[in-house]
Amino acid sequence: MFRRPVTDTSTTMDCARADDIEAVADLTGLIGETPLVSLRTLIVQPDVACYGKVEYFNPSGSVKDRIAVALLDDAERRGLLAPGATVIEPSSGNTGTALAMACAIRSYTCVIVTPEKTSAEKVATMRAYGAQVVVAPNVAREDPRHYTRVAARLAAETPGAYMPDQYSNPVNALACRQIGREIWRQTRGRVTHVVAGLGTGGTACGIAAALKGEDPAITVVGVEPGGSIYGGGEPRPFAIEGIGRHYIPESLDLSLIDTIENVEDDEAFAMTRRVAREAGLLIGGSSGAALVASARVARRARPGSVVVAMLPDSGRAYLSKIFAGPPA
Repeated sequence: MFRRPVTDTSTTMDCARADDIEAVADLTGLIGETPLVSLRTLIVQPDVACYGKVEYFNPSGSVKDRIAVALLDDAERRGLLAPGATVIEPSSGNTGTALAMACAIRSYTCVIVTPEKTSAEKVATMRAYGAQVVVAPNVAREDPRHYTRVAARLAAETPGAYMPDQYSNPVNALACRQIGREIWRQTRGRVTHVVAGLGTGGTACGIAAALKGEDPAITVVGVEPGGSIYGGGEPRPFAIEGIGRHYIPESLDLSLIDTIENVEDDEAFAMTRRVAREAGLLIGGSSGAALVASARVARRARPGSVVVAMLPDSGRAYLSKIFAGPPA
């Protein structure tokens, strides 16, 4: 097993000793230590091993559980969250879902502002955790109706509210260094390439900082959709959620990224559907983009290379958007 339950001594029992029970105090105790799965049947490249880091094993279903809890922990340490406070955050869905779960556990009110391209499943999940979800139009960042600006306005207008702001908060990347340490341990230090989507940049930059501290020769490949500007392309609309922007957020340090792969929506979604049918991995569109990029990286890699692709979330969040209709 890749998870080790801890003993819960927080309760007393008449018929059994509390320290006989293996349990976590709450679901946040199950975050992290996600598994690597071999991709040998999907990415076939002689003498190159490819693996996926399956982050949907986190409790709310994505890598963002790691970030959400770290953001709340940091705010609590700094005295920015009073009991029963309101947490307001802009999110394309996964950070919002993770914060909604964590806020439910810690008894905070949660308000998530999300763009209208966010899948219906993500919106429904956030609401199921008790969050208030505000859907903002897909407009330019300069527009006051943009979801990041709406969230900032709501945070300023709400007494006692706190906005963690994953797009500028350094805790975002710091929390993801643990992923790099897990990959280093799981590959016994043999990892040569990591492929990760670039959204806020926290995941890729955190992984890069941890792994390059172990071996500066490790190549970190960022993945963005066509229409994102990180690699110097022209901005245009794209359907993949969670990665890509028409601006560079403060949380993205491009100096830690060795190269950027651009993946179009149709390539990513085709791979996403293929992986579900051929490997039983039900992943989201950004994960599909990471696998498309990983196949390219594997073709270029030297024999003996070990490529790890970040698979940030579950396809359950995109059933109506990516998987509706007959298989392509």
